Amino acid sequence: MAKVDLVKAVTELEEDLVIQGVNEQLAAGVQAVEILGQLQAGMEGVGKLYEAGDYYLSELIMSAEVFSNAAALLGSALAAGGDKKAIGTVILGTVKDDIHDIGKNIVSTILSCNGFKVVDIGVDAPIETFIEAVKNHNPDVVGMFCLLTTAFDVMKETVAAVKATGTKATVLVGGGPVDENVAKWCSADGYCKNAYDAVEMSKKASGVN
Repeated sequence: MAKVDLVKAVTELEEDLVIQGVNEQLAAGVQAVEILGQLQAGMEGVGKLYEAGDYYLSELIMSAEVFSNAAALLGSALAAGGDKKAIGTVILGTVKDDIHDIGKNIVSTILSCNGFKVVDIGVDAPIETFIEAVKNHNPDVVGMFCLLTTAFDVMKETVAAVKATGTKATVLVGGGPVDENVAKWCSADGYCKNAYDAVEMSKKASGVN
């Protein structure tokens, strides 16, 4: 039986093959971190196809699921490394008055698979929850989402409140109706069009090349 090409299987969203490939490599004694690297490379492939317009949001959601299920098999092996391996800490939340979580969950998964510690504070998160998370976790990045234009005002207030804490964290915003102009209007430090923007900007904010 041919060995599974894990990178290709992830990119092509072949979940059964991905699970088979991860189990094969674990049984062969391959390091969990190395397997994770292959899963990440596959997700990069998904990102390129999404950017090119060959994949849509449904595929992006599916890829996050495939990745999560595969990464779960590596759970205990990776957990042995603890938070020491995290390249940065990111707080993610959907702002108050908005309960959408698909975008946030995709970004959370993809940041996690790129080595970040993600603190997900959920949806409809009040300003106080963001501030409390900033004080407790000393993050490199604070990411805010909204899918409703009616939540723009509260997003602006949340950005201002987070910055008023004196945190050095980079504040990023994203979500369906959000664009560069909204980010500027909110006084955010950056706008993420998709999960892959979030990874690149978070790496930059965390001092990772």
